[in-house]
Amino acid sequence: MSTSLIDKQIMWSRLIAVVEEQAQALQRTAFSTIVRESGDLAAGVFDAKGRMLAQAVTGTPGHINSMALAVGHVIDHYPIQTMQPGDVFIHNDPWMGTGHTNDISLTTPCFRGDELVGFLACNSHLMDIGGLVDRHSSTDVFMEGLYLPILKIVDGGVLNESLMAVIRANTRQPVETVGDVYSLMNCNDVGCLRLLEMMNEFALEDLDELADHVIDASRAAVKAQIAKLPKGTWHASLALDGQGEAIELKAALTISDDRIHVDYTGTVGMTRHNFNVPYCYTLAYTSYALGCIIARDIPNNAGSLEPRTIFAPEGCILNAIKPAAVISRSQVGLMLPDLVFGCLRQAIPDRVPAEGACALWNITIMGPRTSPARVDERFQVQITTTGGMGALPFRDGMSATGFPSGVRGGSVEIFESMSTVIVWRKHYRQDSGGAGRTRGGLGQVIEIENTIDETFLYNTTYERVDHPARGVDGGDFGAAGIIRLRSGARLAGKGQHRIPAGDRVIIMSPGGGGVGDPRTRERAMIEVDLAHELISAEAARELYGLELPAAAE
Repeated sequence: MSTSLIDKQIMWSRLIAVVEEQAQALQRTAFSTIVRESGDLAAGVFDAKGRMLAQAVTGTPGHINSMALAVGHVIDHYPIQTMQPGDVFIHNDPWMGTGHTNDISLTTPCFRGDELVGFLACNSHLMDIGGLVDRHSSTDVFMEGLYLPILKIVDGGVLNESLMAVIRANTRQPVETVGDVYSLMNCNDVGCLRLLEMMNEFALEDLDELADHVIDASRAAVKAQIAKLPKGTWHASLALDGQGEAIELKAALTISDDRIHVDYTGTVGMTRHNFNVPYCYTLAYTSYALGCIIARDIPNNAGSLEPRTIFAPEGCILNAIKPAAVISRSQVGLMLPDLVFGCLRQAIPDRVPAEGACALWNITIMGPRTSPARVDERFQVQITTTGGMGALPFRDGMSATGFPSGVRGGSVEIFESMSTVIVWRKHYRQDSGGAGRTRGGLGQVIEIENTIDETFLYNTTYERVDHPARGVDGGDFGAAGIIRLRSGARLAGKGQHRIPAGDRVIIMSPGGGGVGDPRTRERAMIEVDLAHELISAEAARELYGLELPAAAE
């Protein structure tokens, strides 16, 4: 018997609630701070064909939109007829998961009795899975830690102890890493339990009819939005800092009657360094950028993703071929929204932001250790930090935000409690947002020091140091990122740095670009920025043309 439209909508909302509880279970039980504190994860429910029906609100586009393809890869390797209740599949293949080996994906088939009714999938970032300590130096994926193809980690409810032993033996943090794997398993179990409860409540034997409704309605909604857009092809390019070599990304965006297609032909080829991007990650952030502008009120699933198509030539930096080094793929992949926005701005300028900081400015610290024989004495911690978002034509850009990653800024207190490092200050970086009619978001200033008389290792994989975010329509560029020691030396945006005992690292993350002539900004907004010390008196006078009384100077 066919289910009413109202019931289908209610069940659709319940699916979203199911996966949100699934994601929260993962975040509460994760060992890695970047998951527990910053939400670097994804969780989703899929139908029996491997189509994503719903994703959790908690999570990042790079994880979520890559995960949308991951269940299909599992089915290709382990046909559905071979699966049984209690099976769990694991992998961290960058080309079939989320783009680098630090992200582990788990897929759990969900059975109602003896019938497979769907899949629960999740993934999250693990702090350490082996590989080089000098994280910027890998030149192929085999240098980047443990590489797991799609494997069965639980077989009919029986844990594969041998595989777990391999995982445990290939990490500097065995307790945390194995704990995160169990956390991922638990999260899928929670999702499956809640899915079955929902199906029992609504007397569903399978998800087929509901799945078709979710996918068909979402696809139709996105196509309806595309139909309202101007038709044509627009081009844009973006220069990145790279690492001793020029990196230029190019895109051509075509809007037709029922789809948007992005073609990255002309983009530079793969680099010998480790910020090459597997195609799945390119798909993830391109789809997300398009969704922000044309489908922001439409749920993200297989249907809403379908009208957004992407092409990147094999062998370019956005479609890297195995075994390319990819551990820092986010430094390029997170820049794709700005490139896509550069095309869309020409078609629908009233909706699109100026360029922003985009790539995360994570602070990754390691060591010291007192004995070469005691790896477990060396701490390894990471805190997520961010820069400024580009201004929109109708409002200022957000400051110190993880856009477009979705990763939240980390807690200083947690960071300090897990290391010997102290954070002396952390505040907005004054004048870092590009001036404009609407102002770019601000970056941050963070100053850190070791509390013991030892050096520590600081890994940097940053963008927007040499190529700051550009403004639009007369808006100013955002401030470029800067890393330096308190003693004065500048540090490279990509590298491993040994910080001397007694010195401090000062990190100034980049700001977002502004939109429009700064001198057309409303006086009241300038005065508020000045009062909150987001801009200096000099910037108010010189950039915005605000006449200040002598006392304010």
